Amino acid sequence: MRTANARTIVIWTLVALVGAAGWTVLALSRGEEVSAAWMVAAALGTYAIAYRFYAKFIAYKVLKVDKTRATPAERLDNGIDFHSTDRRVLLGHHFAAIAGAGPLVGPVLAAQMGYLPGTIWIIVGVIFAGAVQDMVVLFFSTRRDGRSLGQMAREEIGPFGGAAALLAAFAIMIILLGVLALVIVNALAASPWGTFSIGMTIPIALLMGFYLRVLRPGRVAEVSLIGVALLLLALVAGRWVAESSWADTFTLAPSTLVIWLVAYGFIASILPVWMLLAPRDYLSTFMKIGTIVLLALGVVIALPTLKMDAVTDFASRGDGPVFAGSLFPFVFITIACGALSGFHSLISSGTTPKMIQKETQVRMIGYGSMLMESSVAVMALVAASIIDPGLYFAMNAPSGVIGTTVENASQVVGSWGYQISPADLAKAAESVEESTLLSRTGGAPTLAVGVSQIFSEVTGGGLKAFWYHFAIMFEALFILTALDAGTRVGRFMLQDTLGNVYKPFKNVSWKPGLVVTSAIVCGLWGYFLWVGVHEPLGGINQLFPIFGISNQLLAAVALAVCTTLLVKSGRLKWAWITGIPLAWDATVTLTASWQKVFSSDPKVGFFKQRQVFQDAIDRGEILPPAKTMDDMHTVVTNSTVDGVLSAVLALLIVVVIVDATRVCIRHIRRPALSTLSEAPHVESKIVAPAGLFPTPEEKEEERRAAVTAAAPRD
Repeated sequence: MRTANARTIVIWTLVALVGAAGWTVLALSRGEEVSAAWMVAAALGTYAIAYRFYAKFIAYKVLKVDKTRATPAERLDNGIDFHSTDRRVLLGHHFAAIAGAGPLVGPVLAAQMGYLPGTIWIIVGVIFAGAVQDMVVLFFSTRRDGRSLGQMAREEIGPFGGAAALLAAFAIMIILLGVLALVIVNALAASPWGTFSIGMTIPIALLMGFYLRVLRPGRVAEVSLIGVALLLLALVAGRWVAESSWADTFTLAPSTLVIWLVAYGFIASILPVWMLLAPRDYLSTFMKIGTIVLLALGVVIALPTLKMDAVTDFASRGDGPVFAGSLFPFVFITIACGALSGFHSLISSGTTPKMIQKETQVRMIGYGSMLMESSVAVMALVAASIIDPGLYFAMNAPSGVIGTTVENASQVVGSWGYQISPADLAKAAESVEESTLLSRTGGAPTLAVGVSQIFSEVTGGGLKAFWYHFAIMFEALFILTALDAGTRVGRFMLQDTLGNVYKPFKNVSWKPGLVVTSAIVCGLWGYFLWVGVHEPLGGINQLFPIFGISNQLLAAVALAVCTTLLVKSGRLKWAWITGIPLAWDATVTLTASWQKVFSSDPKVGFFKQRQVFQDAIDRGEILPPAKTMDDMHTVVTNSTVDGVLSAVLALLIVVVIVDATRVCIRHIRRPALSTLSEAPHVESKIVAPAGLFPTPEEKEEERRAAVTAAAPRD
């Protein structure tokens, strides 16, 4: 065990002081201006301390990662699914896979409650829940030949809990894809610049795929330069198109965008992975990491002020226009990804454990990647909190609430206590070269406005429109990556399930099965997308709570599996590490589900909402914001579906937790009855560092391994 020297102590003391200073300013400042840089300081200082001490404690003291133990990537290497991958490449892959729209959209919507609740949950939640879940799931899956979360649930908890886990995973995937696609529609509707730029990324990705596969195999650097150059050209050309006679062609209504997105998801799901999915992931990774780093630097240079209140009145009243419900529990399910995300467990028990070189790397890849995604969420919250609150609410409230004119919007937003003139609303849209910014719900346009404000303060106000559309493309690339990859994963899950009935479905390359299951998956998430687009009450307002609840349900499944495995593997005294986050997550999720199902407030409770609108239909009345009787029937149908989903998802979490508790109690009472499906220990022959940069000891190990490999053999 190394003893910390004076230099190390000084460095970490300074890091702690930076983080503490940031928290102090955020917590105590009331009424005076607060720089967004303090939020960045609080986040980065806390992340560093958590990674250095808490993550290391869990990895080496609790999990007892073993560098001498061969991973599935080494033992089962087949060059297809199992493949030993350099830790730096795998870190990029894992981050690209987990970082979707959640950390961008959730914090923007949660800014309705003020910047302080969201900041606390994002940073504290990721340290003690989200990053812990990702790392522990990755560790246990690696010990079990890369088994999926559902497989581990079946083997370690039992068939009943495992079936609930599998059903939850598929349902969550469908809801997730529907909401992500809705964010894209809301960002691109009536925006020819954005639609053209995003549309061009598809042929760019196809070109990159063929370039690497056919024209110049292995020329990664070449294709990277070509892809980035074409991406920037598409962004600039989007402005030309928007100002040309082609503008009408790329000005699409939301309904039209729905059809195009469903068609894209279907085609992307059936095309070979090298043709579209892989190059799009590659493009996306450059954009994700580069933009967030530049955004953080922009905050430090421009020092923008947080204009949103630390805590708004909506936090206690629960009648916010962005989403209904009080601070607890709805902030904690609205900000899902970035603090705690069950979706990540599908990646940590999917591709990553089949590629990781050493058990000692689970800390960097599992915990570290989640901290990176959390930093994305912090930057999204910063972007939403530095713009004028009046503009924020005008952008995120449904048109049925604020109307369709800047005069109506100004009046309604003013009644909430946030003043903004019609001229200022019109000027804000003009500055980013959009016809209107009213009711651009879904979070993406709001984030783009915040990003453009930060970047334009650094580069000059004349580029504000460019940076706005750059941010829109950045967000859409985030989401499209999740959309096409998620559709493919959903297809795999459905094929595996249907294979139990008709065996050819088990072969994921069987073309009839591939087409049928892709169509079913696209049809299911396409339904939620269509509902969201045509929802009179505002699609994101209705669907995002369901998205948050379902995602946190999957997190509860993952944490329940982790807790069960800690108990069964002789780590009972450390079960609190996942047990406490599980208890918190279950409390939040079940409370939110209960309120969405049984609340007597029609803005919160789905069934109460259904009753109010159905009673009005029976009386022949039309309630705002519905404009026709068809709108009224739409609200009734959607409220019924959403209420049933909330109830079913709550039931699933109860089933999994109860079954996991039964298994843990049985093990504590009679350990001999328990079995573990852990793979046998095999000595590893791979020498690789645990972290991004090798220590002197690891450098020496690598040197000795290289000498041994180069030595002549008899």
